[in-house]
Amino acid sequence: MTEQQRQVGGGRAMFGDFAPKLAELTDDVLFDDVWNRPELSARDRSLATVAVLTAGGHTDQLRFHLGRAVENGLTEQQLIETIIHVTLYAGWPNGMAAMSVAKDLFGQD
Repeated sequence: MTEQQRQVGGGRAMFGDFAPKLAELTDDVLFDDVWNRPELSARDRSLATVAVLTAGGHTDQLRFHLGRAVENGLTEQQLIETIIHVTLYAGWPNGMAAMSVAKDLFGQD
């Protein structure tokens, strides 16, 4: 597998003073450990994350991860197609909510 940019979390920046343990787990476990394991590329991890967040209706986290997915090499069209695909398996309301986030983020009025 080719060398990829190291994934870094922002837990300490967001919650370090308020919830230091959550910040530590976010940065040190989720991002520093799991996101940087070599068995999947950051692109593949982003694709899986967008699918799971869409399926669960987690639009607050989806906004961040759609941007991260573009940084990790996915195109806007690939992400839109992922949301469409997941919608038919995970439910129309979750898919519509996720697509609204994507539309807002990618600037399609």
